[in-house]
Amino acid sequence: MTQEELGEMIGVSRQTINAIEKEKFDPSLNTAFKMSRVFQTTIEKFFFYEK
Repeated sequence: MTQEELGEMIGVSRQTINAIEKEKFDPSLNTAFKMSRVFQTTIEKFFFYEK
């Protein structure tokens, strides 16, 4: 799946997907929920907490 295809599926731009992948942008909860549905995983997989 390309960044563009994923962006179209969840309603964001390819640039947004690129920024999320490069850890330059944290997805909104809405975007994370949509991504979790596409990838059939939990929303927690998209957020990391480092102390």
